[in-house]
Amino acid sequence: MIEPRIVIVGFPSVQILDVTGPLEVFSTASRFLPIPRYATQLVSTDGGPVRSTSGLEFATGPMNEVVGDIDTLVVAGGRDMDEAAGDPELVDSIRRLASLSRRVTSVCSGAFLLAAAGLLDGRRATTHWAECETLGHAYPKVSVEPDAIYVQDGNVWTSAGVTAGIDMALALVADDHGRTAAATVARRLVVYLRRSGGQGQFSALLADQSANDEPIRDVLAWVPDNLTADLSISAMATHAHLSERQFSRVFKSEVGITPAEHVEAVRMEAACRLLETTLMAMEEIARACGFGTPETMNRAFRRRLNTTPGNHRDHFGAATT
Repeated sequence: MIEPRIVIVGFPSVQILDVTGPLEVFSTASRFLPIPRYATQLVSTDGGPVRSTSGLEFATGPMNEVVGDIDTLVVAGGRDMDEAAGDPELVDSIRRLASLSRRVTSVCSGAFLLAAAGLLDGRRATTHWAECETLGHAYPKVSVEPDAIYVQDGNVWTSAGVTAGIDMALALVADDHGRTAAATVARRLVVYLRRSGGQGQFSALLADQSANDEPIRDVLAWVPDNLTADLSISAMATHAHLSERQFSRVFKSEVGITPAEHVEAVRMEAACRLLETTLMAMEEIARACGFGTPETMNRAFRRRLNTTPGNHRDHFGAATT
């Protein structure tokens, strides 16, 4: 049986989880699934040891020695992306390897390298939520989706920040061998097969851990447990003992989005979780998550995820496992 070859590109100051996350998914699939083993190969421009942002070094082979068909090219992200994306030898080598590959993927800020190589022109893509705006400005031919955990556009896949590379790699295994196979790998790694919602909800739901303002932290912790309550700005401002104007200003400063955007993100996450793990009717889910009606929930799904609650359940729901 032909072993599909996975080539992972690193460079100085690469983020180690961008490399080891997908690497471990493919390795686990090879060990525990009755499939052709994935043959993984770590490469860099010149080969030799590459030091990651954490200080950990790993061995690589030179990119110019990679020949023959590649199943999946994985381009990691890292700290010094301006320097990496401005390295013509690295970018040219990525472009050459992409031409040999059945699938081309990036993890986190690795999307900047794909974009620099022209591989994202006219395509939808994502990267770490904090870098999406920069990616869109630097490469206007790329349609950036800031809330996606990963995006597939044809044979090009891009993922959000750091651990989202694991989500994408699991999706690649599912693409190759089916959802059940990917679920087996996810259980072995003790991770979700597919996290609910988009990356925006992770920054939103974890915002209470980083907010400096105590009244805002209190509201952020209160919202997920009160999705059916009045979560208007006036109600949240009252809960925080602030005026509406002061609450809106401080909330946006602390969390980075408006109170209404945060509430919708939390409701979306709750709806995705119920769609994926229960067989509740759409009307029940809409009410339980504070959307009120299925129509309102449907509009939110189309706006944020470019899908419908029904399609989300079909792809990721309990009935498909």
